[in-house]
Amino acid sequence: MLEAELFAVLENTADAVFAVREAGEICFWNHAAKALFGHPAEEVLGKTCSDVLHGIGALGTDVCHDGCAALRCAKPATHLPNFDLNVTTCSEERIWVNLSSISYLNRRTGKSLLVHLGRDISAQKKREEVFGRMVAISKEIADLDDMIGGAAPVVPLSSQELEILKMFAVGATAPRIAKALGISPQTLRNHLHHINQKLRTHNRLEAVMHALQRRLI
Repeated sequence: MLEAELFAVLENTADAVFAVREAGEICFWNHAAKALFGHPAEEVLGKTCSDVLHGIGALGTDVCHDGCAALRCAKPATHLPNFDLNVTTCSEERIWVNLSSISYLNRRTGKSLLVHLGRDISAQKKREEVFGRMVAISKEIADLDDMIGGAAPVVPLSSQELEILKMFAVGATAPRIAKALGISPQTLRNHLHHINQKLRTHNRLEAVMHALQRRLI
């Protein structure tokens, strides 16, 4: 596929798509990218990702920087993992996006492109943040109350059920937990159902807080 044909295919995708050359400059920016980030194509073409997005990773480190695109394009991989990125929009608003990456080699020129497909996950990140705060509060309550007086015993949880609760407690999402454990979403839901039955709780958050208070995790 020619580069122009690739861009034509990506122009009308629902995801925001932009492509970066080996030297680091943006060479393609579709309509969805304009809608998501606020910058029109003519404003960003020729600039680097770091100049436009100022991307920061989940750990607060700078992800977008000079040379990063060149380094990744120079060594095309069969699989490039997706990642979450906190970026700045045209209106100076910070949003979270999840980026998938494709390394494209133009066999006619021998040059590579790094194509990014992004979607807004700000709402998901907000939910994770709220859940994390609630878990933190639950831990503080557990620290203040070492013993739960009069609490009825519960059915012991399996090692996998405990692992699931531990992952939820640190803010992992259900899809990420299922992927990490190599199980289907339905199997994860079945585990949560059994966990709630054993702990006599009604939902995931209540189960996590109950497990923390009982020092199960």
